[in-house]
Amino acid sequence: MFRIDPNRRTLMRQGFALAALAAFARAAPSRAAMFPDIAAYRNPGCGCCEKWATGLQAAGFKVTLTDDAEFGKRRSEAGVPPELAGCHTSFVGDYVIEGHVPAEDIIRFLEEKLQARGLAVAGMPMGSPGMEMGDANDAYDVMLFTADGKSRVYAHH
Repeated sequence: MFRIDPNRRTLMRQGFALAALAAFARAAPSRAAMFPDIAAYRNPGCGCCEKWATGLQAAGFKVTLTDDAEFGKRRSEAGVPPELAGCHTSFVGDYVIEGHVPAEDIIRFLEEKLQARGLAVAGMPMGSPGMEMGDANDAYDVMLFTADGKSRVYAHH
């Protein structure tokens, strides 16, 4: 907190500092502006997908969630290997995000700009984002997958 000082020079310095701080705050992009939008598709009415999307929004992403009666077809066309199927398929830039992938893994993945098709969390592991159930937590892997269907562990939770 600034101390009010009747000294003219101190008042001028404090005024300049406040003006610089205000200018910096205006110039700094919001966190949401730093991330590309996420378009997510789910089986109609799936509630855990909404919880996952809410968590991503809290991390700074703008997420649109759409019910898709042909969700399985969309997932297949996106190139998600069947063994990595989750309950929603999302698109962020040129990448696919399948299932309950944590926001921090998506952020790291986008920063690394890897040669991959996307990330996936297979199934619906308890404790993953959107699947929180008190203290119950399953260990699970976030898998990186490529366009040719190969995959490897990207993160372990």
